[in-house]
Amino acid sequence: MHMNRREFIGTTALLAGATFLNGQAADRAAQRRFNLNLMPGMIGVGAKSQWELNELAAKHGFESVEPLGGDLASMDAAALSALKEEMQRQKLVWGAANLPVDFRGEDEPFQRGVRELPRIAAGLQRAGVKRVGTWISPASQTLTYQKNFGRHVERLGQIARILDAHGLKLGFEYIGTYTLRANRRFPFIHTMEECEELISALPTKNVGLVLDSWHWWQAEDKVEDILKLKPEQIVAVDLNDAPQGRKKQEQQDGQRELPSATGVIPIADFLKALVTVGYDGPVRAEPFNKPLNEMNNDDACAATIAALRKSVEGWGA
Repeated sequence: MHMNRREFIGTTALLAGATFLNGQAADRAAQRRFNLNLMPGMIGVGAKSQWELNELAAKHGFESVEPLGGDLASMDAAALSALKEEMQRQKLVWGAANLPVDFRGEDEPFQRGVRELPRIAAGLQRAGVKRVGTWISPASQTLTYQKNFGRHVERLGQIARILDAHGLKLGFEYIGTYTLRANRRFPFIHTMEECEELISALPTKNVGLVLDSWHWWQAEDKVEDILKLKPEQIVAVDLNDAPQGRKKQEQQDGQRELPSATGVIPIADFLKALVTVGYDGPVRAEPFNKPLNEMNNDDACAATIAALRKSVEGWGA
């Protein structure tokens, strides 16, 4: 009788008493806690409702799915209960929702988003969602670093308080791509350390990082930077590869590859670090890839889950 990988891992862990002889053995024997997530906008997939998105995720073998905050907030108790029951049958859990507040620009859109956020947050909370993510622009044409930092602390502090009141964690993705800040006057947060400084300045404890393999690589961050984190400091993870034949500082943010497509980014090392620290949230692909975006929904989902599986199974996670 053949033993599958998970049974082997479990048996090995029991025999070893969860103590591993060396780092390589630990990486390969440890069972991952993170889940493979469908976030449709990142791969050019369109879904008209949470129900439709969940069906796509289940059909193609994803383990978690993006919560659509507006859709969930509009559901009554009966509809939400039916959705959650169906998710149990589909063996799906929630990934991270997108923050629906424009905090980067003018004050009026920001204030409008803040007024609407409690309703969205309440809907996410009723559905059982725990994570929300957003990204930090890496440069400004008008604000110095200090002025920009102060505005982020003030605005994101308001947002974090609202989400905290609804049991939601908020993650920030730093943008490391050099070409996105090269032609703007004032560089801003674009490394893990700088993002951690912003997190430390906020008034609540429900804030953390959205780690992206692309930006981690672009920012010259290291495996050691991930290994120093606690799992609760990581809200979500994006996985991407980079085109070949282009210098790192010439890479374009909107021209990426599916994870493990080229081997330019050391994705195995990135994932091993996540397993080592015990990260237990969503891992999703964000390639901004034109050929992928031109596929129909089913083909794009199939290509994406195949790339994610290749990444996590190729080294034994």
